[in-house]
Amino acid sequence: MQRVSSTSRIWRTIASKARNLFLFNDPCARSFSAVSVATASQKLHQPEIPCDFLKWGSLGFCRTSRFATGFNPLQRKSLDSIVDVERLKDRYPDEIASIWDDYHIGRGHIGGSMKPKLYHLLEHRASECRYFVIPLWRGSGYTTMFVQVQTPHILFTGLEDYKARGTQAAPYFTVTFYTEFAESKDLVLIRGDVVFTSKLTDSEAQWLLETAQSFYLNDVRYKLVERFNKDTRDFEFKDVLQALDMPIL
Repeated sequence: MQRVSSTSRIWRTIASKARNLFLFNDPCARSFSAVSVATASQKLHQPEIPCDFLKWGSLGFCRTSRFATGFNPLQRKSLDSIVDVERLKDRYPDEIASIWDDYHIGRGHIGGSMKPKLYHLLEHRASECRYFVIPLWRGSGYTTMFVQVQTPHILFTGLEDYKARGTQAAPYFTVTFYTEFAESKDLVLIRGDVVFTSKLTDSEAQWLLETAQSFYLNDVRYKLVERFNKDTRDFEFKDVLQALDMPIL
């Protein structure tokens, strides 16, 4: 667990090095070499999974019994490898979103959706302010997560892992946005994959996704993101804690 530093020197250092972390298809930057997730992840007992295989099957979802054990951050999983896109074209947006969410419950996956208008706002703001830090509360303290938003992806890793391993630090949790139905259904689908189930639970991953979105989509909270990326000398981590109603340790 971590305590708030009284100076901004640590954050200036982290922000200045952030450009080298988890780079997706960035021709101007160094490539990211990921740790082998499949071998590094700790296998857990498969939880009880709420399911409606008949409903999913009718839409062409490809679901196996394997628990999520890894993700290659350099390869985007296409939407048609998850679901038969053609079968979704005749469905209502609310129905697609509901089935998508239910399908991803359990096994290290998170499902969600958003309006294209909000996604475009996220995309625009992330192009200017790619990095942020979010405290994840655990017990009597918090673990700080380092966030990179480079649409159509968001990556989360432990700040301590980043400080220890730099560009070799592997993400704990990855998020992908699918815009295939943005125009026809006014819907953007969201898929999250917990890479290290030993480091992050599904509920924690869900909270991190929602919280990261709130900092980029809420005008007041976004000012903290701007400060972290553009005016790091004035950034105070305690302001993030206060925004999340967390105690300052």
